[in-house]
Amino acid sequence: MNFSEPFKLSGLLARFSPDGQCLASCVQHRLVVRDVSSLQVRQLYTCLDQIQYIEWSSDSLFILCAMYKRGIVQVWSLEQPDWHCKIDEGSAGLVASCWSPDGRHILNTTEFHLRITVWSLCTKSVSYIKYPKACQQGVVFTKDGRYMAVAERRDCKDFISIFVCSNWQLLRHFDTETQDLFGIEWAPNGCVLAAWDSCLEYKLLLYSLDGRLLSSYRAYEWPLGIKSVAWSPSSQFLAIGSFDEKVRILNHVTWKKITEFEHPATIASKKTTVYKEVEKSPSVETEKLSFSRTRALAGSAFSTQSKYEISQVPVSLQYIKPVADRANPKVGVGMLAFSADNCFLATKNDNSPNAVWIWDVRRLKLLVVLEQLCPVQCVRWEPRRPRLALCTASARLCLWAPGGCVAVQLPREGDIQIMSLSWHCSGDSMVLLSKDNFCVCYLEREEV
Repeated sequence: MNFSEPFKLSGLLARFSPDGQCLASCVQHRLVVRDVSSLQVRQLYTCLDQIQYIEWSSDSLFILCAMYKRGIVQVWSLEQPDWHCKIDEGSAGLVASCWSPDGRHILNTTEFHLRITVWSLCTKSVSYIKYPKACQQGVVFTKDGRYMAVAERRDCKDFISIFVCSNWQLLRHFDTETQDLFGIEWAPNGCVLAAWDSCLEYKLLLYSLDGRLLSSYRAYEWPLGIKSVAWSPSSQFLAIGSFDEKVRILNHVTWKKITEFEHPATIASKKTTVYKEVEKSPSVETEKLSFSRTRALAGSAFSTQSKYEISQVPVSLQYIKPVADRANPKVGVGMLAFSADNCFLATKNDNSPNAVWIWDVRRLKLLVVLEQLCPVQCVRWEPRRPRLALCTASARLCLWAPGGCVAVQLPREGDIQIMSLSWHCSGDSMVLLSKDNFCVCYLEREEV
């Protein structure tokens, strides 16, 4: 495993292009585009203000840079560096910006969610979508890019509008049986739209493309309800993380619960493997890690390292009792992620911030628990194989695969405390992000 030298970064803004050839990163008001293979700078762009959000177009030809404080979006072209585009929302302000699936339209959400403006880069035309709802996830596209669903709020009632992305014509408009719609999410096959209520009421609704209510699900009534929702890549399963520290799995045939996964503070089953991260002193074994001069830092000095040990059950995990009289309590399953092959589900219970749970979806049982030294910040599955990477705001990168897990120490000179990470589309590398720096981690072929 090799690491590049560290590069400056701001706002945790570094993104691989969809085609995997470029890596864009931000340093204050500058946008730097590098070649992935060599990390040489291909383009350097200067924006009008500090960049707060970046996003590649689907064809990797354009990059969107949003400056929310000034209500401005700037678009840059990789093929024509001299071409540039500026969208100024003026007094309406700007709180969100994103690409349409075709990579030729930009959707800007104004302040107070008064409207969504659709800007065309080809015809320079403008369209408006009124009454978008201010919720966690209110604008979603189908995976094939044909349809867009928008959560709306009109006359104190929730609605959903479905648009055709090719011409932005309204396809369906229907009201939802929710008190306070909190989020919507398309199934990967684009046939079913999931909508769920705020945490004050446990309610999940499933709609067809034409707006018919296919099914509704409610696990209980009075306590806090749904905290997270995730579809499996095959669209066969829908996982619901709740504030009661359980994950419920619905099937795509009857939309009924087929099982539920609990997150107890003590792991007692002998069929579950518990990997516990423990500190160890630097040893000669670290010399086995090779760092090329072109991609890695000079020297091989390491700080305090860690390794995984298999704990004997029963194992008591670190458990934090939430403060009941404060808003947004750290309780419940706040993270769900299916592996690309549909075989595994990774979860995180906020009551146990240091632990990641990995479930075998085929056998519907708990397979592995990873207990870290520090709270887990980010968990990402590799896009092609069942391999999980996670970080804990430390200089260690942790990887799990069905064959085992490993904690890798970054070179000390990098001084990178990993806050977030993302995989390259090939799965051969990933970008590791800290507050002020980022580096690229390259996995050797035999490791892949």
